[in-house]
Amino acid sequence: MLVLVSYDVSTETSDGRRRLRRVAKICLNYGQRVQKSVFECKVEPMQLETLKNDLLDIINEEEDSLRIYRIVEPLEKNVIEFGKFKAVDFEDTLIV
Repeated sequence: MLVLVSYDVSTETSDGRRRLRRVAKICLNYGQRVQKSVFECKVEPMQLETLKNDLLDIINEEEDSLRIYRIVEPLEKNVIEFGKFKAVDFEDTLIV
């Protein structure tokens, strides 16, 4: 399934800046950054639970916010892109 992870981490303190880096690093393990605090992640249901739990272990719910949206198929009808960044198609073969 494709999910969109969006977060806003307070960076007023060094602890907040550390949380921000940790949240981004975890999201990078599951998907690709599409905006500064937004990631598209293709995950299985168990991976989604792990991702959610890992992020909830880091954020401070009194200062930060986290949203996870499930993007339903077909993607062509539910995702419209504008601008220079085009997301990687996870179904295509990637050459590294």
